[in-house]
Amino acid sequence: MNKTKVVSEFAPLKATVLAQSQFCFPEDPKNSMDTSFLTKENVEFVNNSGGKDVAEADEKLQRDWEQEKIAMQSLLESYGVEVLRPRLLTQHEKDYGKEQGVGYSNFFSRDPFFTIGSFIIEGNLRFMHRRREIFPIRPVLNEWVKKNESYYFAAPQPDLAEGENSEVGPFIEGGDVVVLGKTVFVGYSGLASNLNGIYWLKQLLEQFDYKVIPVRLHPSILHLDCVLSMLKEGLMITCEEAFLDGIPEELKDWEKINVSLTEAANLIANDLPINEQVYVTDQAFTDLIAKIEAKGIKVETLDYHVSRMFGGSFRCTTQALIRE
Repeated sequence: MNKTKVVSEFAPLKATVLAQSQFCFPEDPKNSMDTSFLTKENVEFVNNSGGKDVAEADEKLQRDWEQEKIAMQSLLESYGVEVLRPRLLTQHEKDYGKEQGVGYSNFFSRDPFFTIGSFIIEGNLRFMHRRREIFPIRPVLNEWVKKNESYYFAAPQPDLAEGENSEVGPFIEGGDVVVLGKTVFVGYSGLASNLNGIYWLKQLLEQFDYKVIPVRLHPSILHLDCVLSMLKEGLMITCEEAFLDGIPEELKDWEKINVSLTEAANLIANDLPINEQVYVTDQAFTDLIAKIEAKGIKVETLDYHVSRMFGGSFRCTTQALIRE
């Protein structure tokens, strides 16, 4: 039996959940989706695709999106990483999403759950069209914990006493959770995780000697992993202007490759170390690639522009189960 264990963002990746490529837009995206964190091009596509599955709105885009995941799985497996995939959505789920007017999503595995040490934790997503995103992943997790030593928890359900759009939560999303040994950074910008979610996680993990550090982010940033990527011990990509209270004290002495808010919106920092020697990023980020290679790190590149259109790149489409 293996042990579920994620000790850092750059420890050797040995097992991960790689997302599917499914999304149907709500009937009226302008009123039911927050698109403030997307680029102008992406917002236009969203607003013109109300009520449609991506495959209906743009068949070629859907094919390209699926091909990205095929290429990513092949790359991960070439480095000996075990890759697990969520199931596809059922027809009932698709119909229900349309009936409820919130759409449905099955496109990012980073956010519905996260792994810290030996803890697999289901979170709560703030956006209504993403609240059921854990269900296609849960069968993978159920099978995993049968065969691999793990602690499996779920955050309390969001409080809906003030309505579906209540800010109470608790909301806690995997994209906001960054692990560095026994220190866990959790971002909050008003778009995803909130303080209620962070405090719930803090109460849980402090019983096991973890330190949970809330990180206040610029309101245009969806998740912490959009502005912080740890390549190896002492080296990170970061968007300093996104940290409203400054870079966390624990990271102030780290060497920084800085990016702008505009670059962060294009998900230049939402990439994936396979280990401290290998880093995966989009082939479009040529300047960044040169800077990383100058640090002696091998850079693997893929075309991931479709995934980035929907607000997530290599880290968003993966969630580690073993990194040690």
